[in-house]
Amino acid sequence: MITMVIVGTGNVAQQLFTAIAKKKEINIIQVIGRDENKLIPFNNCPNTVTNYEYILESDVYIIAVNDDSIGAVSQHFKNKRGLVVHTSGSMPLSVLPPSVRRGVFYPLQTISKERKTDFDVVPICIEAEKSEDYKVLRKLANAISDQVQIMTSDQRKLVHLAAVFVNNFTNHIYHIGNEICNEAGVPFTILNQLILETAKKATHTPVLNAQTGPAIRNDKLTMQQHLELLDTKDYKDIYSVISNSIQKTHGNKL
Repeated sequence: MITMVIVGTGNVAQQLFTAIAKKKEINIIQVIGRDENKLIPFNNCPNTVTNYEYILESDVYIIAVNDDSIGAVSQHFKNKRGLVVHTSGSMPLSVLPPSVRRGVFYPLQTISKERKTDFDVVPICIEAEKSEDYKVLRKLANAISDQVQIMTSDQRKLVHLAAVFVNNFTNHIYHIGNEICNEAGVPFTILNQLILETAKKATHTPVLNAQTGPAIRNDKLTMQQHLELLDTKDYKDIYSVISNSIQKTHGNKL
């Protein structure tokens, strides 16, 4: 059995705790967080603390805190024998102290407290410096996911950038679409099937071939009308930049 300490109380920490706590081959022996109130969701854990002076000895320490805090938080584990890993997509393995057994355990998914994460289908990207540590991370990842991918820090950084485009930026585009629907007095749900079909095409066909819309058709009149309908410069700029990018990408088809 692998013993584990989770460091952090945010979205990733909570969802990992929920998924891992059900696995017989992993025993979460402690959760560490700065705020006692934020430790309440971890009441099922036998040991929760706010003080790093009381860190238990464990096989694995998962640091699930914001990217800017990983380096400072990881300093508390310099004298621990267990494997110390972070869950960031953008931070390199080297952000952890060189004196520890260090690694990465990155779930490639958008994670929030409001929605339960089905880790069975979530790719878990792992990295380590020693073969025995890879074995530990693979065993841990396989306990919750069917998709485990060994990935270097450089690869993971690029994949995280891609994820920002397809998830974070796309969600902001949804927000703009929602505002436009509100202005029209039409519920945003009218776009639900379009959103689902777009995602389905992106996961089943080459995305380059799936592009549609006025930009790829070079419908100049429609694009000008759209720009006139947009109220803010930011939204006009987003519309123009994306449309221009589409046209440059598909220039030979216009």
